[in-house]
Amino acid sequence: MAKPFPESVVEAAWNRSGGRCECTRSSHGHASRCRTQLNKGSRGKETAMGWEAHHINSNGEPVLSNCEILCQDCHKKTGSYGG
Repeated sequence: MAKPFPESVVEAAWNRSGGRCECTRSSHGHASRCRTQLNKGSRGKETAMGWEAHHINSNGEPVLSNCEILCQDCHKKTGSYGG
């Protein structure tokens, strides 16, 4: 199971994302980056602006280079542990 991200990593990933989903998976129905607008206070919430800090590699360390900010829709499509 993936280790949780420290809050400092989540904060840095959020800042990098500009408050938008970072997903680039073409299988999710977007041509390049998803860019869904997110609400910083909606982490873990099932709302239109809800999001999760997602492990790119589920076996990787909980560091910024392994963290991406995903909207709830993209997060659900990846599964809970990476991909």
